[in-house]
Amino acid sequence: MINAHADYQVYLGQTGKYLFKTDHNILYAIDFELDSNPYYTAYWFNLTNLEHTKSPGDIKIAQTVICIIEEFFRLNPNVLLYMCSTDNNQQAQRARLFLRWFNGYEQQLKYAIKATDIRTIDAEGKPSKDYIALIVQRNHPQFDSIIRRFDDEIAMFNEFKP
Repeated sequence: MINAHADYQVYLGQTGKYLFKTDHNILYAIDFELDSNPYYTAYWFNLTNLEHTKSPGDIKIAQTVICIIEEFFRLNPNVLLYMCSTDNNQQAQRARLFLRWFNGYEQQLKYAIKATDIRTIDAEGKPSKDYIALIVQRNHPQFDSIIRRFDDEIAMFNEFKP
């Protein structure tokens, strides 16, 4: 189903990750890792640039990622959680890019995305921010309680940080 709509050819790797290579020969991997949330079934969405090289602006990456997310939701009604990588202290830029990808998608009315930042302390002991998002289908039977629980967890986490 993914390859019927994705701009890049996607294949399933031996480790169960979705893989695709861009026109710039950058290999990306996407996987979904089960979260231990006791209130609803959720998966962490992981997008990794396996080459660790700078990726030029490429709308085909966004379109391919969205196709993979669509397939995830087609196969199950669960919740996706996404935390931006802190590599090179670029998490704010990654958060904006992901939101632009997702909010620009023509079927955005099918999903709610709730994005926020959480205050953290970096490896050097300095205040920092991590960016996290929740994605849930608007027709999910627990939609309201999922959104409330996410908001409560973020608020609780931020209360205990400097």
